[in-house]
Amino acid sequence: LCNSNTKSEGSNHMYDGIDCRCVRDDSVTAVVFPCLYSALFLVALILNSVAAWLFFSIPSTSTFVVFLKNVVVADMLMTLTIPVRVLSDAGIGSWQLRAFHCRYSAVLFYITMYISILLLGAISLDRYLKIVRPFGKCALQRVRVGQMLSGAIWAVMLLLAFPNVLLSDQPPPETISRFKCTSMKGKAGMVWHEGFNYFCQVVFWGTLALMVLCYTFISKKVYRSYKASKSRSQAASHKTKAKIFIVVAVFFVCFAPFHFTRVPYTLTQTGGMITSCQAQNALSVAKQTTLWLSATNVCLDPLIYVFLCQVFRKRLRTALCCGSIQDTADESRTGTYSQLEMLQVVQNGG
Repeated sequence: LCNSNTKSEGSNHMYDGIDCRCVRDDSVTAVVFPCLYSALFLVALILNSVAAWLFFSIPSTSTFVVFLKNVVVADMLMTLTIPVRVLSDAGIGSWQLRAFHCRYSAVLFYITMYISILLLGAISLDRYLKIVRPFGKCALQRVRVGQMLSGAIWAVMLLLAFPNVLLSDQPPPETISRFKCTSMKGKAGMVWHEGFNYFCQVVFWGTLALMVLCYTFISKKVYRSYKASKSRSQAASHKTKAKIFIVVAVFFVCFAPFHFTRVPYTLTQTGGMITSCQAQNALSVAKQTTLWLSATNVCLDPLIYVFLCQVFRKRLRTALCCGSIQDTADESRTGTYSQLEMLQVVQNGG
C-alpha cells in the first residue's frame, strides 16, 4: 500500500525496497486468528483476573513476589489489547480502529510481552540466588532492589517503545479497514522499527541464556544435595528437576518460534531482504502464527504461579474452599515449593 508520494525516485512500485504490488492474502488468517485470539482472550482474562485478585492481597515480602506481581500486571495489560487486535485483524472496525491498533495497541502488546520476558529472567536469577546461595546477602535479594529493578524494566521498555508511537505519523489509507501497520511509518519510523526489533531479539536470547545458565546451576545444586543427604527418593529428585525446567520449557516453546521468524519478516518489511510475494505472504502467516503462540504465555504464567509460589497456591486453595482469602501463619514465609524443598535438602545435606 504505497501511494505516489511514498515511492522512491527512480523506482517503480517500490518504497525503500518494499514491493508495493505484493498484496497480502488474508482470506484465511482474517478468520482463523481472530477466533484464536478471542478464545485466548477469554481464558487469559479469567486466569489473570484471579491471579491479580490473589496476588495483590499478598504482601511484597520477597523479590520473588515483587517480580510475579509485575508479571501479572504485564500479562493483564497484554490481555486487554487483544480485543482491539481481534477487531482490527478481522476487518470489522473502521480504518480509525486499525490506525489506533497500529499506533498504540500493538505497541503495548509487544512491550508488555518483552517486559514479561525480562521479568522471567529476573525471576530465574532470583531463584538461583535463593537456592544456590540461600544465606547470602546479595543486594538483588532485597525487596527494595527488586522493586527498583522492576520499575527500571518498565521505564526502559516504555521509553524505547515511545518512538514507535511517535514515528507512526503517516496518514493511514482511509478507503480500507485493513492495512499494514508499516504503511503508517516514514523513513525514520522504519529505521527505528528495524533497530528496535533487533534490540528485542537481544533481549529474548540474552534472557533465555540467563535462564538456562541459572537453572543448570540450580539443578546441579539440587542433585548434589539429594545425593549427599539421601533424604529423598530418586523419583522425587527427578520430579523436582522436572519442575525446575518447566519454566524454561514454557519460555522456549512460547517465545522461541516467534523470534526465529521475526528477523526475516522484519527484513521484508524494511527492505533489508527482497523476496517474492509468495515468500512474503508465507512469512506473514508464520509471523502471525508464532505471535499467537507467544501470546499464549499470558495463559501459562498463572500455571507457573500455582506450581512455584507457595503463598499463591495457599491463597487459591483457601479461596476455592472457603470463598474468601484468609491469612495463615505459614504465609509469612512467601517462598516457593521448589525453593522450600531445595533449601531443606541443602540443609540436610550439610
